[in-house]
Amino acid sequence: MTMRSVQLDALDARLVEMLAAEPRIGVLELSRRLAVARGTVQARLDKLIARGAIQGFGPEVIPEAIGFGVMSFVTLEISQRYGHGAVAEHLADIPEVLEAHTITGSGDVLCRIVARSNADLQRVIDLIVGYEGIVRAHTIIALAELIHYRTLPLVKAASLA
Repeated sequence: MTMRSVQLDALDARLVEMLAAEPRIGVLELSRRLAVARGTVQARLDKLIARGAIQGFGPEVIPEAIGFGVMSFVTLEISQRYGHGAVAEHLADIPEVLEAHTITGSGDVLCRIVARSNADLQRVIDLIVGYEGIVRAHTIIALAELIHYRTLPLVKAASLA
């Protein structure tokens, strides 16, 4: 999907904020709370989805709550002859890999991974580096989450620009 830049106004920001707070809220209830026509809410929502500003309405799963209490970040150095695509396919087959991004700097790929314990983390790392396209991994274990992944402050700031 090609993303196009979307200018947000105050109504868009309030709409996104309400959806984030109550993902199951209906368009009619949104229009009532926002004091705008149902068609306006639906058009704004359709625009945000079509342009890639909103990607989903599913539940947010907290890994720790389902038994994956160890989070870590792993920087991978890859063999350039395999390329990023092959490494991404390998990583996608490992359920504990939550995210993977190509990066600049000393590594090639940065992953956020979870595990059930430190011993399980070793298992996950062994799975990751077991692929011959990955040359080296550097792991940092996260001790505590200070700020949960968030976008609402960004949405509010974008609506003021």
